[in-house]
Parts: sequence; C-alpha cells; structure tokens
Amino acid sequence: MSIKIKLAKYFARKIYKKTLKWSQNPIETQKKVFQNLIHQAQKTDFGQDHKFGKIKNFEDFAKHVPIRDYEALKPYVDKVVNGEKNILWKGKPLYFAKTSGTTSGAKYIPLTKASMPTHIKAARNAILSYIHETGNADFVDGKMIFLQGSPVLEEKNGIKLGRLSGIVAHFVPKYLQKNRLPSWETNCIEDWETKVNAVVEETFNENMTVISGIPSWVQMYFEKLHQKAQKPVGELFKNFNLFIYGGVNYEPYRAKFENLIGRKVDSIELFPASEGFFAYQDSQSEKGMLLLLNAGIFYEFVKADAFFTENPKRYTIGEVELDTNYVLIISTNAGLWGYNIGDTIQFTSLKPYRIIVSGRIKHYISAFGEHVIGKEVECALQEAMEDTNISINEFTVAPQINPASGLPYHEWCIEFENEPENLDNFALQIDKAMRKQNVYYDDLIVGNVLRTLIISKVNKNGFQNYMKSIGKLGGQNKIPRLSNDRNIVDKLEKIQ
Repeated sequence: MSIKIKLAKYFARKIYKKTLKWSQNPIETQKKVFQNLIHQAQKTDFGQDHKFGKIKNFEDFAKHVPIRDYEALKPYVDKVVNGEKNILWKGKPLYFAKTSGTTSGAKYIPLTKASMPTHIKAARNAILSYIHETGNADFVDGKMIFLQGSPVLEEKNGIKLGRLSGIVAHFVPKYLQKNRLPSWETNCIEDWETKVNAVVEETFNENMTVISGIPSWVQMYFEKLHQKAQKPVGELFKNFNLFIYGGVNYEPYRAKFENLIGRKVDSIELFPASEGFFAYQDSQSEKGMLLLLNAGIFYEFVKADAFFTENPKRYTIGEVELDTNYVLIISTNAGLWGYNIGDTIQFTSLKPYRIIVSGRIKHYISAFGEHVIGKEVECALQEAMEDTNISINEFTVAPQINPASGLPYHEWCIEFENEPENLDNFALQIDKAMRKQNVYYDDLIVGNVLRTLIISKVNKNGFQNYMKSIGKLGGQNKIPRLSNDRNIVDKLEKIQ
C-alpha cells in the first residue's frame, strides 16, 4: 500500500467523523450558519438596507428579505462588479463566476474569501466519503481527469472572472497536480471539439483511474477514445473504476456509458453550482446526495406548486417532507440572500438530509396544466428502457399545442445510440410510465385532451450541432430536459 493510499484512508476517516457530527445535528448546524451569515453581513449595504441589525431569527429574515432571482439582485451585483466594497458581503469578492444569463445577458456570481474554500472542500470530501465507505483508495495512485472550462481568467475592475470550473482549476492541491490531467495548456483550449481531441491524445496511454465531468461531454470524450482504440474504454484504462459527475441525471446515460466502458464502474454524483456547492453523494447504497448544511449556506425551501403564488410559505430544514418538490432558496457567505437558483429538489432521506435534483422551476411542461418536471420524464424514459438494449445519447421534451391534425401531444426528441425495434411501441411504454409518474398527465390522456406522446428521432450528433449553433458546445452547458415552448425542438428540426 502506497503512502498516498494510507494518507487518503486516514483523511477519509477524519472527514467521516466531522461529517457525522454536523449531519446528526442538522437544525443546530443550520442555525449557526444563519446567525454567522447575518452577523458577518450586518454592515454591508444589503445588510443595512434589509435591517440585518434587527434580525434575530428566521421569521425576521423572511419578513425583511424577499426571495429574489439574479434579475432582482442585479442592482447590488452591478455595484460589486463596478468595484464597490461591502455591498453584498464584506470587502470585495475574490472572483466572479461568469455564467450565461437570460434577460440580463452574462451573470456575475461572486465568490468570496469565505465561500471559495467550501467549493474545494466539498469536492474533496465527496471523494474521501467514497473512500471511507468502500475502502477503495487505489485510484489515488493513478491519473485523474476533470473535463472542465478553461482556467484562463479575465479581469473586471481588479476582480478576476471566468467559468467556475476554470476558477477551481487554480485551487488543485499540490498533492494532486502530478496526477491530474489534462495539462494546463490543453485545459486552456477554448474550442471544445479541439480540446476533447487534445485530451484524448494526452490521456490515451495513461493509467486513468478517475474521470469526472458532465455526462454528455464525457460521453463525447469516451466516443473519441473508443474510436481511436477500437476497444472499450474499460479495456484501454484497465484501472478506471470511478466516474464523478454533476449537472444532469446520469441514469439516461448509464446504459450508453456501460457499453462504451465495457463494464460497470462506481460513480459519485455532485451538486455544484456557481452559487455554491450544495450536496454530494455520500453513499453507494442510499438514494440521493447529502445536503451540505455546514458549508456557509443557509437553505430555505418553497413548495414548487405554490412558488408562483403570492407570498408562498418558506420552510427551513426542520420542516421539510419526503418526496415533495421544493424550489431551493439559498443565502450564502458569497452575499446571495434569499436567492432562487432555479433548481427544484426532493428529499429522499431526513436522517441524514439527502436530496435529488428534480428539475428546474423554469424547465417544465404545463401547456395543458400537467405540471411535468424533469425528474418525471427521466424516470419514465428509464423505466421504458429497462430490460432492453435501447440506449440514448440525449433527449428533450416539448409540447405540440397546434398539430397539423389530431389532438395535441408531448413531443420527445431523442438521439438514439441503439434504437428500439418498434418506435411506436417504445413511445407507448414511455407514455405508460409518464402516466404513472404524473396524475395530471394521466387525466389529460384519459380525458382526450392529449394523445399519446410522439417520438421524433434526432440524427447522430444532432444535439451537439444544436449546442454548437447557439455557442454553448461543451464545458458546463446542458440541454434542458423539457421546455414549455418549442424553441429548442424547432431549432433541432432546422439543423437536422
């Protein structure tokens, strides 16, 4: 056993004990985080505007601080971007994580001296948690790859900015740098296709043991490896046994991945975002990811079906229930307050608090009142694919409100790797599963408001071509699982 493996197991035990301590005292842990956040931000512009000096408890906070999205918080963020101090958090941020916005263009999410370490620790602790549970630490002696954005940073009024994954690349611990791929030069390549080709060349003859990234983009890397090697990735990288991912549900990709790899590998799911690192998978046997209650983030939860009503009830960690769809609201040591990140979650466990990401509050289909969310379409597709050799590369769903003939329907645009023998029968299987997932959808089918869903096949690399056409190929960009309009599916049809 190498010294690296011994040290990894030692630190894994330490982190496990620390995690156990706060996860067994969730309400008290969140109370301390809340009090610290309010205390630290009292003298900021935001804190003074919202009477932080008078806030004694969560009820006071909810009274003085409304729920906001980026557009509503933007007047404060603009001051920070312009170089002003003590606006949302003490001093100035260390970085801005730059993300694509909607109506406001680019979004600048602050990363502070207090918040930046939580991103790094969470990613590290996810791996250490896996080591403690499984006893598997051999991979630390091999090479690890993290498919991410370019670490080249811009600067705005003295504050560096870039993609979160590119910023994090500057914080790779020294003990990992020799094991980490791709090289700095390759990581700096902006064009995604060029970058993946370079990553293939750099890693092809290496002892790869850990591979990490968003599944859709790792899939592209695996396909290029498979094409070059003419054998499964698992044969090329014989010691590859751990896949780390985040951003999207892995299940729709699992069959394709196992085919490309040639065998099953363990996986760890992460829930990182520019706004904070919220959760990671702490168990290979339990469903969901451990919600990080001690990481400088105070959480609130609003039931998704009440979110767009006036003054919806805001729940804290001690009030949540299992299997309820909540909009995730955060207040952080980066200066985001009552902030709606747009994700919806469900709790799979309350001891400890584990969650799954169920979708986006803006990514849903309710053209007919069906309230379909991302988790439901993913589960329905997974159920229909069980015990078959069908595999898919990507998919998205949208309503067809005005068909040329017949009743309206949901259109599923699917890029198959292995197609079903009977497409209509496969559509019926998905529809059957959807009706079990969503009672409103079932009512609409029974009531002849909707007809059975229709599958539209997307050509090979169709989704990649779509992402390329809108300038979002690679890195941290993801295809929405579903939309309440036809913008994506109409563009897919045009580039076919």
